[in-house]
Amino acid sequence: MADRTPPLAVEELRPLVASGSVDTVVLAFPDMQGRLQGKRFAAGFFLDEVLEHGTEGCNYLLAVDTDMNTVDGYAMSSWERGYGDFAMLPDLATLRLLPWHEGTALLVADLAWNDGTPVVAAPRQVLRRQLDRLAGLGYRAQVGTELEFIVFKDSYEQAWDSGYRGLTPANQYNIDYSILGTGRVEPLLRRIRNEMQAAGLTVESAKGECNLGQHEIAFRYDEALVTCDQHAIYKTGAKEIAAQEGVSLTFMAKYDEREGNSCHIHLSLTDGNGDNAMAGDGPDGMSELMRHFLAGQLAALRDFSLLYAPNINSYKRFQPGSFAPTAVAWGHDNRTCSLRVVGHGRSRRFENRLPGGDVNPYLATAGLVAAGLYGVEHELTLPEVCTGNAYTAGYEQVPTTLREAADLWEASPIAKEAFGEEVVAHYLNMARVELAAYDAAVTDWELRRSFERL
Repeated sequence: MADRTPPLAVEELRPLVASGSVDTVVLAFPDMQGRLQGKRFAAGFFLDEVLEHGTEGCNYLLAVDTDMNTVDGYAMSSWERGYGDFAMLPDLATLRLLPWHEGTALLVADLAWNDGTPVVAAPRQVLRRQLDRLAGLGYRAQVGTELEFIVFKDSYEQAWDSGYRGLTPANQYNIDYSILGTGRVEPLLRRIRNEMQAAGLTVESAKGECNLGQHEIAFRYDEALVTCDQHAIYKTGAKEIAAQEGVSLTFMAKYDEREGNSCHIHLSLTDGNGDNAMAGDGPDGMSELMRHFLAGQLAALRDFSLLYAPNINSYKRFQPGSFAPTAVAWGHDNRTCSLRVVGHGRSRRFENRLPGGDVNPYLATAGLVAAGLYGVEHELTLPEVCTGNAYTAGYEQVPTTLREAADLWEASPIAKEAFGEEVVAHYLNMARVELAAYDAAVTDWELRRSFERL
């Protein structure tokens, strides 16, 4: 990737630390779930010791479940291997201030083993590998993610104590595009927008959504890795700001039986001149490159569903007529399809509508790039466009459970070729761990239906 100007340069950080304006530096990396994990350093110590050499973290951080329990099945980290460390190396292009934490700056880290080789199953490295493959063909990926969330008037502690039942949403009715409805929560939304802007993200807009208390804040697209870093920072920061305001918000894919939280991902390609390589002169406005790239998305969609919908709950979104996709189909500005082609000329791009708010953006974007490269390298032919209702048109369906998605991922020659055996095995084990935990759980649904009546 080309050098880019960071939101905050190290030369700008030093006087801030010297004056006491910044006293804390966070160094964090995205884990398998896309969550930021790491350490907070005294700012002076960070500049003197950590900036040049990095720090260490236990390698179990890429070998645990969502609850941070150690689990079996990971090749890189286990009791047999002693749960050693890997290195966390600061990416200086990610340095920024965190306005919602006084006197605090943050950097995102890459992970490496003690011999300097990269940790290939780390989400950031998984994405880097696919972007390097794309760069080898002379292209760069531009990506935008659209995260939805639901706001509750309850604090995170109150939500925990109540078992996440009976929470009070910030809005009591559908406020999709409603200025009045979003005005009810504007103090929170405004603070998130402004403080993300001050952290180096470019805010576009905020709008209400369909579920009770549901909202979306959109940010300008950027290079793929930059967008994914910003996505992880925004997701963490929004939760932290909500907690400071005494409320809570969730990005989980399907909180209740109403509309789920989506995370549509938009992707376009630029060539060596910075021009949109997906725009073309054909009747559909697409270049031949885009047609192959989009055909690759369709060919790998089911195999890569584990990257787009990584959790048990992710698959609860995929309901007919819900604006969440069920069909392996593409269309022009057609929201019933999994893949939606939008934009004109220099803004020509496609949108993958499978991911929910729980997605790991690094893995999902890596999947989009790898699928596109598969289509380009094999010169796949793009199927006919869907011009009607994809829900009822008889298309092949996306997986409906994590178990189905894991089986497809395990058997996929496309995944093995693009990501390698180590990455495929690592994230297959992640899915198997979640399935085992879910299969062992007794749910509220079972209790309500079975306690007395069965």
